[in-house]
Amino acid sequence: MVKPISIALIRSRYAQDGGAERFVARALDALKSRHLRLTLITRQWRGGEGFEVITCNPFYLGRVWRDRSFARAACRIVDGGSFDLVQSHERIACCDIYRAGDGVHREWLKQRARAQGRLARLATGLNPYHYYVQAAEKRLFESPRLKAVICNSRMVREEIRRYFNVPEHKLHVIYSGVDTQAYHPDLKRQRADIRARHGIPADAMLFLFVGSGFERKGMAALLQAMAALPANTYLLVLGRDRKIGRFQARAASLGLEQRVFFLGAKADVPPYYGAADALVLPTLYDPFPNVALEAMASGLPVITSLKSGAAELIVNGSNGYVCDALDVPALTTQLRAVTPASAQTMGTSARLLAKSFTLDNMSRDMLELYSSLLEKSDDSSQ
Repeated sequence: MVKPISIALIRSRYAQDGGAERFVARALDALKSRHLRLTLITRQWRGGEGFEVITCNPFYLGRVWRDRSFARAACRIVDGGSFDLVQSHERIACCDIYRAGDGVHREWLKQRARAQGRLARLATGLNPYHYYVQAAEKRLFESPRLKAVICNSRMVREEIRRYFNVPEHKLHVIYSGVDTQAYHPDLKRQRADIRARHGIPADAMLFLFVGSGFERKGMAALLQAMAALPANTYLLVLGRDRKIGRFQARAASLGLEQRVFFLGAKADVPPYYGAADALVLPTLYDPFPNVALEAMASGLPVITSLKSGAAELIVNGSNGYVCDALDVPALTTQLRAVTPASAQTMGTSARLLAKSFTLDNMSRDMLELYSSLLEKSDDSSQ
């Protein structure tokens, strides 16, 4: 009998509406039937079966202590375990494989600064957490143990190469997978119910925004663009933000109270893909938003930004649009170009492309990477 490969996955916590956490959940589900023995090392996890969970939740105060204490505790578990491979989804140096799902922190700060005022940039520059994260990334990418980096977009691969000079052979682009059965154009059967719930006419143009952290995801620019669109254009916003009141007030000041609805985080997002005509996510920086694939698989075109990994899949006018996150006139023009009729045509193209990004394809690519790394390890030990 062949001994199963023992894989440890490190992720600090699971949030039901978190894109990175949903990726880990999907990866665990996709891989657990592939003759692997999976162990998840985490502070907190809700749901899932078919894998062992090791919880390490050391005391902390503040974000720096939080991340540092978990990194130390996770590495102690790794050192005391007998894993064939360790794959981290956190910036922790005791791993063989790092999945760069959060991109490069230095690049995020660069993009964020474009939208900040002078005082906000100063506050960001003095924040010790950003120093910690950048130092942790440097330790990780310079670690002699690191064998491979999984990049969820070509954009992230190029950023890691540029900032850290990681060798080409260590950088592997493996796109996220999407459940093309759960996310399907048949979700449009939910269209009438969701629209009626919010008083949105059946023939109105309805955009959908899905994401937490509105500053990062480009909500400010989106509200400005919405204010310039016809009165029969609506927006549903799904996601969390500590300063949601500020964005609601901004929407009200732009006269959007009857056209933009902030619905908070939703455990059941698919019905909203069915209700909408298009997904819009003018994010300042997003390595690869899972919601883009979910929307495309559901038959929606995607309007996103140049610093979104999903832009790699978009052909302007064919399955969506791409523009700079801060270019409000361009965003307005693109949103205005999407009508319910054109959205349906572009959505068909989006669905066709998304069908190649299956969970099976993702797990196959990851297994091929695991096998190649283990073969190299065996060769070097002989």
